[in-house]
Amino acid sequence: MDEAGSQRTTTDNDVHTKGNTVKKRSILSLVAAGAMVVGLAACAPAADTGSGEGAGAGGLIGIAMPTKSSERWIADGNALKETLEAEGFTVDLQYAEDDIPTQVSQVENMITKGAKALIIAAIDGTTLTSVLETAADSEIPVISYDRLIVDSPNVNYYATFDNFLVGQQQAWTVLNGLGLTELDGTPIADAPKGPFNIELFAGSLDDNNAFFFFNGAMDVLQPLIDDGTLVVKSGQTDIEQAATLRWDGETAQSRMEDLLTANYSDGSKVNAVLSPYDGISRGIIGALTDAGYTVGEGWPIISGQDAEVDSVKAILAGEQYATIFKDTRELAKVAANMAIAVLNGEEPEINDTTTYDNDSTEDGERFIPSYLLQPVQVTKDNVKEALVDTGYWTAAEIGL
Repeated sequence: MDEAGSQRTTTDNDVHTKGNTVKKRSILSLVAAGAMVVGLAACAPAADTGSGEGAGAGGLIGIAMPTKSSERWIADGNALKETLEAEGFTVDLQYAEDDIPTQVSQVENMITKGAKALIIAAIDGTTLTSVLETAADSEIPVISYDRLIVDSPNVNYYATFDNFLVGQQQAWTVLNGLGLTELDGTPIADAPKGPFNIELFAGSLDDNNAFFFFNGAMDVLQPLIDDGTLVVKSGQTDIEQAATLRWDGETAQSRMEDLLTANYSDGSKVNAVLSPYDGISRGIIGALTDAGYTVGEGWPIISGQDAEVDSVKAILAGEQYATIFKDTRELAKVAANMAIAVLNGEEPEINDTTTYDNDSTEDGERFIPSYLLQPVQVTKDNVKEALVDTGYWTAAEIGL
């Protein structure tokens, strides 16, 4: 992702962000595209038969994850490792703790050790161009995992969720909590007129997904801001203003404290906060609590994402209204199967070829063959169904 200044204009049919064209989707809109392979004729080596020290029957696959500070990345890494090892591969799983040079070095080491494929969740999607050139020179296919790697022609496939829809769903949960719409965005008859005070948070500008989440949410919220139903008292409605570097909860808490001090010291209250991630939501909750807000009537509606344990508990306690559940077990299966298919000389399953353009230049266009999974909205009413019954968390883990 290039710096924030290259964002394009939004039209009624497309959302243009950093050179990416995002086709608007409804919850039921994903239609499987015909499978295709882009630029893999030279980078689809047959599966390793076990040569190399400690190599499994399928050879070594490198997995680069951004950090262990978020439990979702731990779950992603473990799910990938288990899936690939079950298929006879040896796995080199590394976490870079949100340090870009560390992640670059880790990927370089994976290449040096003879990795047959790389699965990478980038810290900063713009910083891997050089090391991926090395991978391409060694005919190593690259699967971009959940965070799109940009500015590199050496990304072969992308496994992720429908991230524009994630943003829409986050906005719909906010509106649902305010009594304005159903969770699918359908207006509620005799809904309150407002106005409601809302503040907006976004993810890290170096993560391509942050733009998809924010644009999806604003696709829903902007008409209500325009007609006065929602009021952003701070006036901070651009992603550059709302961004949270590295998705950090403490950074979000500090910004929320500043927003409250600057805009709500007159006795007015914030009624809702758009948050793109559970860790950010917990920071927001901390700021609200410190400012004297208490759970119950008058407590703001707060969105989230990733169904982290502490935030699921917060939903059950009434602190956070909702989260977006992205089943990392299924995402891991998709990414692992992509790598396995390529190494077997086969075509991975994909269902999208028109959404994710990883050429961030204004005139460039390089769409990555992708598989998009469906996110699920979770509120207090369906925590058990969505998270416990599916085996993602146990009732004991979330205190249910």
